[in-house]
Amino acid sequence: MRIVFMGTPDFAVPCLKRLIDLGEEVVGVFTQPDKPKGRGYQTAPPPVKELALRCGLPVYQPAKMRDGEALAVLQELRPDLIVVVAYGKILPKEILDLPPLGCINVHGSLLPRYRGAGPIQWSVINGEAVTGVTTMYMDVGMDTGDMILKAETPIGEEETAGELFDRLCLIGADCLADTLALLKAGEAPRTPQDEAQATYAPMLTRELARLDFARPARELHNLVRGTSPWPTAHTAFRGKLLKVHRARVAEGFSGEPGVILDGKRLIVGCGEGALELLEVQQEGAKRMSAADFMNGKRVSAGEKFDN
Repeated sequence: MRIVFMGTPDFAVPCLKRLIDLGEEVVGVFTQPDKPKGRGYQTAPPPVKELALRCGLPVYQPAKMRDGEALAVLQELRPDLIVVVAYGKILPKEILDLPPLGCINVHGSLLPRYRGAGPIQWSVINGEAVTGVTTMYMDVGMDTGDMILKAETPIGEEETAGELFDRLCLIGADCLADTLALLKAGEAPRTPQDEAQATYAPMLTRELARLDFARPARELHNLVRGTSPWPTAHTAFRGKLLKVHRARVAEGFSGEPGVILDGKRLIVGCGEGALELLEVQQEGAKRMSAADFMNGKRVSAGEKFDN
């Protein structure tokens, strides 16, 4: 089976590696163009490209998918199947219709819930107890194609989106391998998605990650987890940005929203309950424990976080 793989970030790497380890004939790898990265803004390749080059696979990085050039390359590659994992580009119908076995996608949610760019983060932000991975046949809609397989996993009460990301990408590779086996045997199911159950998970923004202490503590705890490692939950203290990397609900505490309730622990009143900040980072400083922050800044009970 001739396979073209399309993917870009770390999440897609285990799936490409699994195809290679299985001995599949990967005839080409499509990934996003190299982009500036880090403090020096030096151009860096996507993680998928790095793996593909190490394994001697041909790499293609079209800026657009609708100008005909990508289609022409794919026609030369003659794939039987296209596997797409977090590629980051919409495939036009002429590409979706090209391979005889179609285009399949590995998506980080239990479809039809959490379609879109941020399924893992939104599952955590919304306090879901269970999530998973779905493989599906792609169509022209946004994650709307018929489903093939699902794999479920619980979400830990303290688990961050980054930690869940690391687990789901491995589950996705397993699910992809099982899906390929079914495709080869001609036994892959096609289960239509229930549109009445569909939800959308848009890309995250920095504004979304702002902590509004008028909200319930449980919601803010989930927001801290769901925006880790990016865009990172944040507030302001003494006029400076303060990132919150880790937090927990402070049982037995309540008080005015935004006010520090304890002189030794960074416990903040919320609209419902209280939130204890555990690891923070003020602008221009390194990440540290809340205890070190309170000691260094001489923080006292009764102080209030800025809006």
